Amino acid sequence: MTLVQKKLETQIGPMFLIVSEKGLRGLLWKKQNVPFNPGSEKIEALLLKVEQEITEYLSGNRKSFSIPLDVEGTEFQKRVWNELAKIPYGETKSYKEIAMALKDANACRAVGTANGRNPVSIIVPCHRVIAASGKLAGYAGGIEVKKALLAIEGLSLRE
Repeated sequence: MTLVQKKLETQIGPMFLIVSEKGLRGLLWKKQNVPFNPGSEKIEALLLKVEQEITEYLSGNRKSFSIPLDVEGTEFQKRVWNELAKIPYGETKSYKEIAMALKDANACRAVGTANGRNPVSIIVPCHRVIAASGKLAGYAGGIEVKKALLAIEGLSLRE
C-alpha cells in the first residue's frame, strides 16, 4: 500500500500527515518512519484537502471534518476513537465518561492509553478529553498544544 507523508507547518507547531489511497492514516506531532513514495493524484488531492481543513480549523473557521480516514488499531482502540469522534466541538469529556460510554467504568486507564495512541489527532478530537477533576491531562502534542486547541474551540481549562 502506498503511503505518503507530508510535513504541515502550523501556528501550533509542525504536524505530519500520512495519507493512503483510502484516506488519512495519521495526523501526528512527530515525523514517522514512512518511506517516501510519490503520491497518486488521489493522494495528492487528499493531502490538499487535509491541509485545507486543518488550516481552517486552526483559524477558527471549521468545526467538523469531512476527511476519509484509514486508521489502524485494535478493536478496543477503534471503539474509544469512535467515542472521541462524538465529542462536540467546544466541549470536553473525561476519561471516565468515555469509559462509561463504552459500558466499562473501570476502563479509564485503557481509555487513556487508547486516547494517547489516536493516530489522527484533531480529526478524532483526543484533545477534548480531560481528567475527571476538570483539569488538563497529557497530550501527544504537549499540554501547550492541547490548551491552544481547546482555546480555538472557546475553552480555557487549567492544568
